[in-house]
Amino acid sequence: MTIEIGPTTAARFSAEVLGTFILVFGGVGTAVLAGTHVGFHGIALAFGLTVIVGAYAFGPVSGGHFNPAVTIGLATAGRFAWRDVPVYIIGQIIGGLLASSLLYLIATGRQGSDLGNFAANGYGEASPDGYGLVAVILVEVILTAVFLFVIIGTTSSRSTVSFAPLAIGLSLTLIHLISIPVSNTSVNPARSIAAAVYGGGESLVQLWVFLMFPILGAVIAGLLFRPMLDGVREADSAPLEEL
Repeated sequence: MTIEIGPTTAARFSAEVLGTFILVFGGVGTAVLAGTHVGFHGIALAFGLTVIVGAYAFGPVSGGHFNPAVTIGLATAGRFAWRDVPVYIIGQIIGGLLASSLLYLIATGRQGSDLGNFAANGYGEASPDGYGLVAVILVEVILTAVFLFVIIGTTSSRSTVSFAPLAIGLSLTLIHLISIPVSNTSVNPARSIAAAVYGGGESLVQLWVFLMFPILGAVIAGLLFRPMLDGVREADSAPLEEL
């Protein structure tokens, strides 16, 4: 009889740090270092690609959350243990801050560089196209909920789980295509914290929006999806860790 032992807490924590690092370094890095060259379409694609490669690389270890809203949404849906939520969120914030700190060092190495708001999220004058607070709240709640629906649905064993990272990454690309002009796209508090620290000023003042409302959207998705999951036998619901 073979007893399978899953990844340790330390291994899962490390995977979340590294995965979130890749997401922020790849996504925010594209916006800060190459945004004028690739435009918002390229930035949207960069965020999607980071999730795809991160999920394939670290999904077998931690499940590949890389986002506090994802972790909380999965816990709300009954797909993740609440006791592990703090460890994951701490790892995600550390990974994001490490990435943005290194990006800042790289970006300031260019003479005459103007970092602007460091790709931070915002509303009003801080919104790329000047969208107000209500519009930003709605887009963050709705799109984070959509993101969680995709994640929960595609990681069910009734789906082709091996393709889940691809579907999740493409959905994040779509989300960015929709909402970069509105809020610079958060749907991820760790990404927002990482950018706001170096965006400074108004970015830090407005950060609360991008902590509260992506999480609200994730909780709504978890609550709405849970009745559907309850109708499926436990054996038919694959944990995200099995990616």
